[in-house]
Amino acid sequence: MAARDSIGDAIRAAKTKGRPALVAYITAGFPRRKGFRELLSSVCESADVVEVGVPFTDPMADGTTIQRSSRAALEDGVTLQWIFAELEAFSAQRSKHGAPLLLMSYLNPLLAYGLARLPKDAARAGVSGFIVPDLPLEECAELRAALEAQGLALVQFVTPVTPSARMELLSEASRGFLYAVTMTGTTGKNVAVPDEVLDYFARVKEISTVPVCAGFGIRSRDQVERLAPFVDGVIVGSALVEVIERGEDTGAFLQSLRGEAIAT
Repeated sequence: MAARDSIGDAIRAAKTKGRPALVAYITAGFPRRKGFRELLSSVCESADVVEVGVPFTDPMADGTTIQRSSRAALEDGVTLQWIFAELEAFSAQRSKHGAPLLLMSYLNPLLAYGLARLPKDAARAGVSGFIVPDLPLEECAELRAALEAQGLALVQFVTPVTPSARMELLSEASRGFLYAVTMTGTTGKNVAVPDEVLDYFARVKEISTVPVCAGFGIRSRDQVERLAPFVDGVIVGSALVEVIERGEDTGAFLQSLRGEAIAT
């Protein structure tokens, strides 16, 4: 089985239990490099899929929380090369049945690392796929082909203003899951999940040929319960980074997003 397939399998496995999959985002090396693997292990125990953010100087799609964590990680010396070394060591220690890992990175750090060596190094580190928010579909062919050759996913995005015809194209191109943004703007804002957002997710689900995960602004069980019938998974980023920033229990927070009310 290709590594990319583990992502969709993990999301579908969660849905068979009557709940949306939990995709948890953490910034690599935050709050400090020391202890990163221990933090990652804790998050993997409570999430179905884990998204590891590559710190970047200009994370344009991210709100202040992830910007702050990115800056702190960069100041502590976190690099993509360091991340791969940490993930490779982590992968050697963990169970083969642990949560699949994705890297969320803007394009510049990947280009600086070199697309020729990126896919092999990522595969060796136990990465199953990539999320690149500033890489549009029309410009992703080179990276997508390089990742496909190593069995890795490239996740695509849709938004509430994406036309249905383009949603189809993005769904066909996406591997692992389709990242459905809950709103226009940056991450971190609290989303009330009005009826029109649910209608949008229902439309995405009808179109998509891969699992659909909702992201941006998700931070409570009430939101997860409201989204549960309309998506396959939810992505929790800024709220989890804030928990880490406060030194609180990540496992307890992630578990609080689940609940009997989600089960069917």
